[in-house]
Amino acid sequence: MLRDLFLLRPDVIFLNHGSFGACPRPVFAAYQSWQLELERQPVEFLGRRFTGLMAQARAALAGFVGAEADDLVYVPNATTGLNVVARSLPLRPGDEVLATDHEYGALDRTWRFICQKRGATYINHPLPLPWESPEAVVEALWSGVTERTRVLFISHITSPTALILPVAELARRARAAGILTIVDGAHGPGQVDLDLRELGADIYVGNCHKWMMAPKGAAFLYARREVQEWLEPLVVSWGWQSEKPGPSRFVDEQEWQGTRDIAAYLAVPAAIAFMEEHEWPRVREECHALLRQAREEVAALTGLPPICPDSPEWTAQMAALPVPNCDAAGLQRRLYEEFTIEVPIISWGGRTFVRVSIQGYNTEADVTALVGALRILLGER
Repeated sequence: MLRDLFLLRPDVIFLNHGSFGACPRPVFAAYQSWQLELERQPVEFLGRRFTGLMAQARAALAGFVGAEADDLVYVPNATTGLNVVARSLPLRPGDEVLATDHEYGALDRTWRFICQKRGATYINHPLPLPWESPEAVVEALWSGVTERTRVLFISHITSPTALILPVAELARRARAAGILTIVDGAHGPGQVDLDLRELGADIYVGNCHKWMMAPKGAAFLYARREVQEWLEPLVVSWGWQSEKPGPSRFVDEQEWQGTRDIAAYLAVPAAIAFMEEHEWPRVREECHALLRQAREEVAALTGLPPICPDSPEWTAQMAALPVPNCDAAGLQRRLYEEFTIEVPIISWGGRTFVRVSIQGYNTEADVTALVGALRILLGER
């Protein structure tokens, strides 16, 4: 049973993999092994082996996400990677950054912060629910493009509504229009098949610690070769104007930023190996089937229609299921305190959702417990 391979507390029904992930025991063991190796001889590890170890870790990740190893670098999390990009952009007064109204709140704040400093405008273009077809979503977002649009910022899988955006088509249109495409892929790697060469985005930032199940503190920043020249490091260190240049200025500047624990990065190949060993495409299919069951049972309980058709085109292992409007924080607290169910209750667009994540350790009993708890708590309203 896969549950036994994770460190999660056995008394908690964990339906919130999407927030911070969960690391399998063998991957966590690899992570701790790297930490121990670092401490046994720090000078050798960081001073002599750093470049080679990071190159190996980048190569493994690049193979998994469909990219060249020298076109991506490790960062602690997707928010950090996107801050590198946003702070590097040469935005000017009057420029516009176009996004949807489904973006992650921390990145909304990042873009508002940067645009206020540069005199640019950050626009959250509405994409009303339900979503019926990818073509309609593309047209709805593209209607927000103006002659001042310089950047299209979109999530691969949205955080509040857990919907998969048609990124490839949006990137194709943006490229033709001379607009830079930046993708927040926090929930993409490990949850959906990913080939960054085929996807066509200029920038893609993804987490490894979520659906890839790597340790916390592992994410990546991918940039097409043509756009790397204007990316600046958040931390200027020995990698800037390096006396021992590596494969590219992009890698040099972003990779070496002073003394830090790189064990989470070095454990990413172990996470990839874990997925291969356990036939993860099959596991993902089973997770999607269980998610479909949760979707059907919650809809039957609430009588509320879903926000998208029932298809892998729209959802993978995570879905936002409508529930009657309520005190979202209170419902989430009671689900945990009274039923030990860890699941987020999302308030978005004047509506309330239970955002259910299904990972390989979840079972039908977890879904049954959630539906039963919702029946009791929503019935008290």
